[in-house]
Amino acid sequence: MADYRAYIDAEYEAIGKALSSLPPKPLSELSKLELAGIGAVLHNFYNGIENVLKQVFRIKNIQILQGESWHRDLLLKAAEESIISEPLSDELKRYLAFRHFFSHGYAIDLSPDRMEPLVSAVRDVFKNFKREIDKALA
Repeated sequence: MADYRAYIDAEYEAIGKALSSLPPKPLSELSKLELAGIGAVLHNFYNGIENVLKQVFRIKNIQILQGESWHRDLLLKAAEESIISEPLSDELKRYLAFRHFFSHGYAIDLSPDRMEPLVSAVRDVFKNFKREIDKALA
């Protein structure tokens, strides 16, 4: 388990570094290019969440799901297995939806108004995620 814990801690550190780059000013004041950078941070945040969940699944010997909907299924299975709570799963679904949009859309189409709630909540969501993962691994 020590190797898995080190991997999880490295993911936490990477997520923390990404989140530290979020600007203190409103997203509506940012250029399209800066907004795309914020989109990349949110995308990276959710990818890090998935990477941690995959490690927890390995620790707990839970099959990692495959197929086209594996991103959604991973999150649903994590809640089903009580790795994370339903309320946290619901919060993370917003980031999953953004990750999907960002991966399959164009950065030029990003909306500061739609991203602002994600940016405002992301640090608390991350803190709650870490707390629930630590509880699941205890």
